[in-house]
Amino acid sequence: MPPAAPHAPNRTLAGILFMLAASSLFPVMNGLVQILSARYGTEQIVWARAASHLVFIAALFAPRFGVALVRTAAPKWQIVRSMVHLASMICFFTGVKYLPLANAASISFTAPFFVALLAWPMLGERITPRRLLAIVVAFLGVLIVIRPGSAVFQWASLYMLGSAICYALYQILTRRVAQHDAAETSAVYSALVGTVVMGILAPFVWTPIASWSDACLLFSLGILGGLGHYFVARAMVYAQASIIAPFGYWQLIGSVFVGYLISGHLPDQFTWIGAGIIVCAGVYIAWCETRERPAAVGVQRA
Repeated sequence: MPPAAPHAPNRTLAGILFMLAASSLFPVMNGLVQILSARYGTEQIVWARAASHLVFIAALFAPRFGVALVRTAAPKWQIVRSMVHLASMICFFTGVKYLPLANAASISFTAPFFVALLAWPMLGERITPRRLLAIVVAFLGVLIVIRPGSAVFQWASLYMLGSAICYALYQILTRRVAQHDAAETSAVYSALVGTVVMGILAPFVWTPIASWSDACLLFSLGILGGLGHYFVARAMVYAQASIIAPFGYWQLIGSVFVGYLISGHLPDQFTWIGAGIIVCAGVYIAWCETRERPAAVGVQRA
């Protein structure tokens, strides 16, 4: 028996715990964005998020990599990828101003389904009938959450859909640049491009920071986001993505809790139903990947 086998359950548990930790940090960050949006513009908040993330990434990786951290073999793709990520962030932060956190989180969960759709034409990854069925079911769940045409429809939901689409493109482009650059380089470019672009735009809509507590909250956005993404990366090291991905839906519970602390409101029954459908579709895709993975590995070894 291989020596690592007895430790496999512990490694999987560690991966699950890292994913749960990440899914607990993201709702806190989104809640802070919602609070800060009452006093500051989206451009300023996005700049603070990107700049503090850049400081966090630089402190984490620069001592080990030095100048090599920003050397890239695919500069154009890195810039395009980072701009798409910035667009996703702008859409999300704009939408979360007006939407309950639970609704925003539910709609953002459609990003993996957009990845499955876009990876077909962009990366040549086949889409199976099971995945296509899960995508259709997930979008039915989104329609239940946002309820277009009804009195409760909020136009900000379209920002969240735009954010999910952009984030899916960002993930696909990340796969592309991974063939040329290290993950640390990609991470620093995402923060660097966002800091530079929003640093140009933010001064035109700048609101003086009211207090040191607001300054700390603004700076914490990048720390929370950076730690969250780091925990997701660590989770992927310890366990297969198909195993830990469903635990990312813990973010919905965190969003309900944080949203309740901020506004005192709980999601209505349609939001719960729609979110449940989206989560079930995501878990189904993860289950399908778990069943398909052994066969794929067998083909590669042959």
